[in-house]
Amino acid sequence: MGTVGTGTGTGTDGIAGERRQLINVAYRLLGSVTEAEDAVQDAYARWYRLPRSRQEEILSPGAWLTTVTSRICLDLLGSARARRERYVGAWLPEPLPNRTEWDHAGGTDLAGPADLADPADQIVLDESVAMAFLVVLESMTPAERVAFILHDVFRYPFAEIADVLGRTPAACKQLAASARRRVSVARAPVTATGQADVVRQVKEAWETKDIAALVGLLNPAAVMTADGGGMVGTILSPVEGGTRIAQYMVAIADKAPGLEVLERSVNGVPGLVAQRAGVIMTVASFDVSDGRVTRIWAVRNPEKLRPWGREG
Repeated sequence: MGTVGTGTGTGTDGIAGERRQLINVAYRLLGSVTEAEDAVQDAYARWYRLPRSRQEEILSPGAWLTTVTSRICLDLLGSARARRERYVGAWLPEPLPNRTEWDHAGGTDLAGPADLADPADQIVLDESVAMAFLVVLESMTPAERVAFILHDVFRYPFAEIADVLGRTPAACKQLAASARRRVSVARAPVTATGQADVVRQVKEAWETKDIAALVGLLNPAAVMTADGGGMVGTILSPVEGGTRIAQYMVAIADKAPGLEVLERSVNGVPGLVAQRAGVIMTVASFDVSDGRVTRIWAVRNPEKLRPWGREG
Protein backbone atom coordinates (compact mmCIF):
# COMPACT_ATOMS: atom_id res chain seq x y z
CA MET A 1 0.00 0.00 0.00
CA GLY A 2 1.31 3.46 -0.90
CA THR A 3 1.21 6.46 1.38
CA VAL A 4 0.12 10.06 1.14
CA GLY A 5 2.16 12.76 2.82
CA THR A 6 5.51 12.91 4.49
CA GLY A 7 4.68 12.39 8.16
CA THR A 8 7.26 10.37 10.04
CA GLY A 9 7.44 8.69 13.39
CA THR A 10 7.56 5.14 14.56
CA GLY A 11 6.23 3.45 17.64
CA THR A 12 3.16 4.33 19.70
CA ASP A 13 4.18 7.92 20.48
CA GLY A 14 4.83 8.81 16.85
CA ILE A 15 1.58 7.22 15.69
CA ALA A 16 -0.53 8.93 18.36
CA GLY A 17 0.98 12.27 17.40
CA GLU A 18 -0.54 12.01 13.90
CA ARG A 19 -4.12 12.12 15.17
CA ARG A 20 -4.50 15.90 14.97
CA GLN A 21 -3.49 15.98 11.29
CA LEU A 22 -5.75 13.04 10.47
CA ILE A 23 -8.77 14.67 12.17
CA ASN A 24 -8.15 17.85 10.18
CA VAL A 25 -8.02 15.95 6.89
CA ALA A 26 -11.08 13.83 7.69
CA TYR A 27 -13.29 16.72 8.85
CA ARG A 28 -12.67 18.64 5.64
CA LEU A 29 -13.40 15.53 3.61
CA LEU A 30 -16.58 14.58 5.48
CA GLY A 31 -17.95 17.76 7.05
CA SER A 32 -18.73 15.82 10.22
CA VAL A 33 -16.72 15.73 13.45
CA THR A 34 -18.29 12.42 14.45
CA GLU A 35 -17.64 10.74 11.11
CA ALA A 36 -14.11 12.18 10.99
CA GLU A 37 -13.36 10.72 14.42
CA ASP A 38 -14.76 7.34 13.37
CA ALA A 39 -12.67 7.33 10.18
CA VAL A 40 -9.49 8.12 12.10
CA GLN A 41 -10.23 5.48 14.72
CA ASP A 42 -10.79 2.94 11.93
CA ALA A 43 -7.42 3.88 10.38
CA TYR A 44 -5.65 3.40 13.72
CA ALA A 45 -7.40 0.06 14.22
CA ARG A 46 -6.11 -1.11 10.84
CA TRP A 47 -2.59 -0.03 11.79
CA TYR A 48 -2.65 -1.94 15.05
CA ARG A 49 -3.96 -5.04 13.28
CA LEU A 50 -0.87 -5.14 11.09
CA PRO A 51 1.80 -7.67 12.09
CA ARG A 52 4.75 -6.04 13.84
CA SER A 53 7.00 -7.02 10.93
CA ARG A 54 4.73 -5.18 8.49
CA GLN A 55 4.63 -2.06 10.69
CA GLU A 56 8.42 -1.99 10.72
CA GLU A 57 8.52 -2.12 6.91
CA ILE A 58 6.47 1.10 6.63
CA LEU A 59 8.92 3.99 6.50
CA SER A 60 6.32 6.66 7.29
CA PRO A 61 3.49 5.46 9.54
CA GLY A 62 1.94 8.94 9.51
CA ALA A 63 1.76 8.93 5.73
CA TRP A 64 0.33 5.40 5.78
CA LEU A 65 -2.38 6.52 8.21
CA THR A 66 -3.23 9.54 6.03
CA THR A 67 -3.65 7.32 2.99
CA VAL A 68 -5.85 4.86 4.86
CA THR A 69 -7.92 7.64 6.46
CA SER A 70 -8.44 9.28 3.05
CA ARG A 71 -9.57 5.98 1.52
CA ILE A 72 -12.01 5.41 4.37
CA CYS A 73 -13.38 8.93 3.85
CA LEU A 74 -13.66 8.30 0.10
CA ASP A 75 -15.80 5.21 0.80
CA LEU A 76 -17.95 7.17 3.27
CA LEU A 77 -18.45 9.98 0.76
CA GLY A 78 -19.58 7.43 -1.79
CA SER A 79 -22.33 6.17 0.51
CA ALA A 80 -23.15 9.58 2.01
CA ARG A 81 -25.38 10.69 -0.84
CA ALA A 82 -27.67 7.70 -0.40
CA ARG A 83 -27.79 8.26 3.36
CA ARG A 84 -28.53 11.96 2.95
CA GLU A 85 -31.40 11.20 0.60
CA ARG A 86 -33.03 9.55 3.62
CA TYR A 87 -32.11 12.46 5.89
CA VAL A 88 -35.09 14.50 7.10
CA GLY A 89 -34.78 17.98 5.61
CA ALA A 90 -31.54 19.65 4.54
CA TRP A 91 -28.17 18.22 5.58
CA LEU A 92 -25.52 20.73 6.69
CA PRO A 93 -21.93 20.18 7.88
CA GLU A 94 -21.36 20.15 11.64
CA PRO A 95 -20.51 23.63 12.96
CA LEU A 96 -17.31 24.07 14.96
CA PRO A 97 -16.77 26.28 18.00
CA ASN A 98 -13.58 28.28 18.49
CA ARG A 99 -11.76 26.58 21.32
CA THR A 100 -10.13 29.86 22.40
CA GLU A 101 -13.48 31.41 23.31
CA TRP A 102 -15.74 28.49 24.13
CA ASP A 103 -15.50 26.80 27.51
CA HIS A 104 -16.51 23.15 27.65
CA ALA A 105 -18.32 23.08 30.96
CA GLY A 106 -15.97 21.56 33.47
CA GLY A 107 -13.28 21.11 30.85
CA THR A 108 -12.59 17.93 28.95
CA ASP A 109 -13.78 14.71 30.51
CA LEU A 110 -11.13 12.71 28.77
CA ALA A 111 -7.90 12.01 30.56
CA GLY A 112 -4.63 11.69 28.74
CA PRO A 113 -2.41 13.63 26.31
CA ALA A 114 -3.59 16.35 23.97
CA ASP A 115 -3.90 13.93 21.08
CA LEU A 116 -6.75 12.18 22.93
CA ALA A 117 -8.78 15.37 23.52
CA ASP A 118 -12.11 16.25 21.94
CA PRO A 119 -11.61 15.97 18.16
CA ALA A 120 -13.39 19.31 17.61
CA ASP A 121 -10.65 20.99 19.64
CA GLN A 122 -7.99 19.67 17.29
CA ILE A 123 -9.38 21.10 14.06
CA VAL A 124 -7.52 24.14 12.77
CA LEU A 125 -10.01 26.91 12.01
CA ASP A 126 -9.19 28.51 8.67
CA GLU A 127 -10.96 29.38 5.41
CA SER A 128 -11.10 25.69 4.45
CA VAL A 129 -13.58 24.96 7.26
CA ALA A 130 -15.81 28.02 6.80
CA MET A 131 -19.41 26.88 6.38
CA ALA A 132 -19.70 28.52 2.95
CA PHE A 133 -16.63 26.55 1.83
CA LEU A 134 -17.87 23.25 3.27
CA VAL A 135 -21.24 23.68 1.56
CA VAL A 136 -19.45 24.12 -1.80
CA LEU A 137 -17.48 20.94 -1.10
CA GLU A 138 -20.80 19.11 -0.79
CA SER A 139 -21.47 19.83 -4.48
CA MET A 140 -18.35 17.92 -5.56
CA THR A 141 -18.04 14.26 -6.44
CA PRO A 142 -16.22 12.20 -3.79
CA ALA A 143 -13.12 11.92 -6.00
CA GLU A 144 -13.10 15.67 -6.72
CA ARG A 145 -13.36 16.45 -3.04
CA VAL A 146 -10.52 14.13 -2.05
CA ALA A 147 -8.23 15.36 -4.83
CA PHE A 148 -8.96 19.02 -4.06
CA ILE A 149 -8.64 18.80 -0.27
CA LEU A 150 -5.47 16.72 -0.29
CA HIS A 151 -3.78 18.84 -2.97
CA ASP A 152 -5.06 22.41 -2.58
CA VAL A 153 -5.53 22.44 1.20
CA PHE A 154 -2.89 20.00 2.45
CA ARG A 155 -0.43 20.28 -0.47
CA TYR A 156 -0.03 16.58 -1.14
CA PRO A 157 1.41 15.81 -4.62
CA PHE A 158 -0.83 14.24 -7.24
CA ALA A 159 1.48 11.23 -7.50
CA GLU A 160 0.54 10.32 -3.92
CA ILE A 161 -3.12 11.29 -4.24
CA ALA A 162 -3.30 8.89 -7.19
CA ASP A 163 -2.63 6.05 -4.77
CA VAL A 164 -5.64 7.07 -2.65
CA LEU A 165 -8.02 7.39 -5.59
CA GLY A 166 -6.68 4.53 -7.69
CA ARG A 167 -6.26 6.85 -10.69
CA THR A 168 -3.37 8.35 -12.60
CA PRO A 169 -1.73 11.56 -11.35
CA ALA A 170 -2.99 13.31 -14.50
CA ALA A 171 -6.57 12.23 -13.76
CA CYS A 172 -6.23 13.45 -10.17
CA LYS A 173 -4.96 16.79 -11.42
CA GLN A 174 -8.05 17.10 -13.62
CA LEU A 175 -10.32 16.24 -10.69
CA ALA A 176 -8.74 18.96 -8.54
CA ALA A 177 -9.05 21.47 -11.39
CA SER A 178 -12.75 20.66 -11.76
CA ALA A 179 -13.27 21.07 -8.03
CA ARG A 180 -11.33 24.35 -8.09
CA ARG A 181 -13.73 25.75 -10.68
CA ARG A 182 -16.64 25.03 -8.36
CA VAL A 183 -14.89 26.84 -5.52
CA SER A 184 -14.01 29.83 -7.70
CA VAL A 185 -17.71 30.45 -8.25
CA ALA A 186 -18.03 31.14 -4.54
CA ARG A 187 -17.14 34.72 -3.74
CA ALA A 188 -14.15 35.42 -1.50
CA PRO A 189 -15.31 35.96 2.11
CA VAL A 190 -15.45 39.44 3.64
CA THR A 191 -13.10 40.30 6.50
CA ALA A 192 -13.98 38.94 9.92
CA THR A 193 -14.47 42.50 11.18
CA GLY A 194 -16.87 43.35 8.36
CA GLN A 195 -18.87 40.19 8.91
CA ALA A 196 -18.94 40.69 12.68
CA ASP A 197 -20.53 44.13 12.26
CA VAL A 198 -23.31 42.77 10.07
CA VAL A 199 -23.91 39.72 12.28
CA ARG A 200 -24.10 41.96 15.36
CA GLN A 201 -26.76 44.09 13.67
CA VAL A 202 -28.71 40.95 12.75
CA LYS A 203 -28.56 39.85 16.39
CA GLU A 204 -29.84 43.20 17.64
CA ALA A 205 -32.67 43.33 15.09
CA TRP A 206 -33.63 39.72 15.87
CA GLU A 207 -33.72 40.35 19.61
CA THR A 208 -35.95 43.43 19.17
CA LYS A 209 -38.10 41.63 16.56
CA ASP A 210 -37.50 44.49 14.14
CA ILE A 211 -38.62 43.04 10.80
CA ALA A 212 -37.81 46.21 8.87
CA ALA A 213 -34.24 46.27 10.22
CA LEU A 214 -33.78 42.58 9.39
CA VAL A 215 -35.05 43.09 5.85
CA GLY A 216 -32.53 45.89 5.44
CA LEU A 217 -29.70 43.59 6.56
CA LEU A 218 -30.71 40.72 4.29
CA ASN A 219 -30.07 40.55 0.58
CA PRO A 220 -33.45 40.42 -1.23
CA ALA A 221 -32.34 37.08 -2.73
CA ALA A 222 -30.98 35.69 0.56
CA VAL A 223 -31.52 32.02 1.40
CA MET A 224 -31.82 30.41 4.83
CA THR A 225 -31.22 26.66 5.20
CA ALA A 226 -31.89 24.82 8.47
CA ASP A 227 -30.80 21.36 9.58
CA GLY A 228 -32.85 19.70 12.29
CA GLY A 229 -32.25 16.13 11.18
CA GLY A 230 -35.84 15.25 12.01
CA MET A 231 -34.95 15.49 15.71
CA VAL A 232 -36.26 19.01 16.36
CA GLY A 233 -38.85 21.16 14.67
CA THR A 234 -37.54 23.30 11.83
CA ILE A 235 -38.17 24.19 8.21
CA LEU A 236 -37.57 21.28 5.84
CA SER A 237 -36.97 23.42 2.74
CA PRO A 238 -34.83 26.56 2.41
CA VAL A 239 -36.54 29.90 3.01
CA GLU A 240 -35.88 32.24 0.09
CA GLY A 241 -36.07 36.03 0.06
CA GLY A 242 -35.01 38.59 2.66
CA THR A 243 -38.56 39.50 3.67
CA ARG A 244 -39.65 35.89 4.20
CA ILE A 245 -36.51 35.13 6.20
CA ALA A 246 -37.03 38.19 8.43
CA GLN A 247 -40.63 37.17 9.10
CA TYR A 248 -39.55 33.61 9.88
CA MET A 249 -36.83 34.79 12.31
CA VAL A 250 -39.28 36.98 14.21
CA ALA A 251 -41.82 34.15 14.33
CA ILE A 252 -39.14 31.95 15.93
CA ALA A 253 -38.45 34.61 18.55
CA ASP A 254 -42.18 34.87 19.32
CA LYS A 255 -42.45 31.11 19.86
CA ALA A 256 -39.35 30.85 22.05
CA PRO A 257 -39.54 33.24 25.00
CA GLY A 258 -36.32 33.38 26.96
CA LEU A 259 -34.19 32.61 23.89
CA GLU A 260 -30.73 34.14 24.34
CA VAL A 261 -28.69 35.00 21.25
CA LEU A 262 -24.88 35.16 21.56
CA GLU A 263 -22.18 36.27 19.16
CA ARG A 264 -19.75 33.41 18.61
CA SER A 265 -17.12 32.29 16.17
CA VAL A 266 -18.61 29.51 14.01
CA ASN A 267 -16.11 27.57 11.90
CA GLY A 268 -13.67 30.43 12.34
CA VAL A 269 -15.95 33.30 11.27
CA PRO A 270 -18.49 35.44 13.17
CA GLY A 271 -21.84 33.74 13.74
CA LEU A 272 -24.65 33.47 16.26
CA VAL A 273 -25.62 30.88 18.85
CA ALA A 274 -29.12 30.70 20.32
CA GLN A 275 -29.59 29.05 23.68
CA ARG A 276 -32.49 28.56 26.06
CA ALA A 277 -32.09 27.74 29.74
CA GLY A 278 -28.38 27.20 29.10
CA VAL A 279 -28.93 24.60 26.36
CA ILE A 280 -27.65 25.32 22.85
CA MET A 281 -30.59 25.24 20.46
CA THR A 282 -29.20 26.64 17.22
CA VAL A 283 -25.82 27.55 15.73
CA ALA A 284 -26.08 29.93 12.77
CA SER A 285 -23.46 30.66 10.12
CA PHE A 286 -23.63 33.58 7.70
CA ASP A 287 -22.33 34.57 4.30
CA VAL A 288 -22.08 38.33 3.86
CA SER A 289 -21.61 40.36 0.68
CA ASP A 290 -21.68 44.15 0.27
CA GLY A 291 -22.86 44.63 3.84
CA ARG A 292 -25.83 42.28 3.54
CA VAL A 293 -26.43 38.66 4.49
CA THR A 294 -26.77 36.41 1.44
CA ARG A 295 -26.90 32.99 3.14
CA ILE A 296 -27.82 31.71 6.59
CA TRP A 297 -27.10 28.12 7.63
CA ALA A 298 -28.84 27.19 10.89
CA VAL A 299 -27.87 23.88 12.48
CA ARG A 300 -30.42 22.63 15.04
CA ASN A 301 -29.76 18.88 14.99
CA PRO A 302 -28.70 18.18 18.63
CA GLU A 303 -26.25 15.48 17.51
CA LYS A 304 -24.36 18.09 15.49
CA LEU A 305 -24.21 20.54 18.41
CA ARG A 306 -22.38 18.30 20.88
CA PRO A 307 -19.00 20.06 20.44
CA TRP A 308 -20.68 23.26 21.66
CA GLY A 309 -21.21 22.15 25.20
CA ARG A 310 -21.04 18.84 27.00
CA GLU A 311 -23.54 20.06 29.58
CA GLY A 312 -26.31 20.20 26.92
